[in-house]
Amino acid sequence: MQTRGIRALSLVLLSLGFFGGAVLAQEPATVTSRPAAGYDLQREGTVVGTVVSYTQASTTPPLGAHVILKTSSGNLDVHLGDPRLLQANHFNIQAGDTLRIVGESVNFGKGTQFVARIVQDGTQAVQVRSIRGIPLSYAALRNESSNSSNSSNNKQGGIL
Repeated sequence: MQTRGIRALSLVLLSLGFFGGAVLAQEPATVTSRPAAGYDLQREGTVVGTVVSYTQASTTPPLGAHVILKTSSGNLDVHLGDPRLLQANHFNIQAGDTLRIVGESVNFGKGTQFVARIVQDGTQAVQVRSIRGIPLSYAALRNESSNSSNSSNNKQGGIL
């Protein structure tokens, strides 16, 4: 009986030797406050304003379509993403139009940039970003001539 007690005590001490050090070595978790990175639907807001100018292909980052809106709190530069997506949806932006934009200000470079997720003009709306804030890209359909020239390769299992 006495050997059974010694074995049990040895097992407990051995376990503490292996796992006790790891438990004691852990530091308490600290909460750090840092600015939120990336797009977050919970921080999303709506902006309504009049178009001052529209640029299809901005040469300054972030590249893509930009619109300057005159809002009640001043002018706001909004990144719209791929201009081909707007064109494919017959979404034309002209100076003087009133737009409603759902989006968020995100950290970009040394400052912030308001990025649109949904752009609305009257009853027409176009989603330009995913719910995770990734710009949607325009994918064109293949034209019929390229489909017919590749059809023989497809039937034979050729590589396109």
